[in-house]
Amino acid sequence: MEHDAAAASLAELGNPHRLAIFRFLVKAGFEGASVGNIQNALEIPGSTLSHHLSRMASVGLITQKKQGRSIICVPQYGHLQAVIEFLCNECCIGLEEEVVPAPGAEQEC
Repeated sequence: MEHDAAAASLAELGNPHRLAIFRFLVKAGFEGASVGNIQNALEIPGSTLSHHLSRMASVGLITQKKQGRSIICVPQYGHLQAVIEFLCNECCIGLEEEVVPAPGAEQEC
């Protein structure tokens, strides 16, 4: 995952409503949940919910599929995993530049 894509996904999850929606969808599992179920469970007005779902879909956090008269929102676990891997990718590899401790400070590690 590229830096800008990770930043966009994290920005969308940084909104309290979108984070609540995504967490609700993760609980729903691979089958997802209808827009109506999300709206009823989270008590988010329809137009507001539509806006949030559109933003989440635009960065790949969810997909939406028509099922009869309902729209089903499905969390994209692969995308979530890619964001997590992006965050952890360089864990503990060290810095390229040597960090010089302040005088009198003890070094750890």
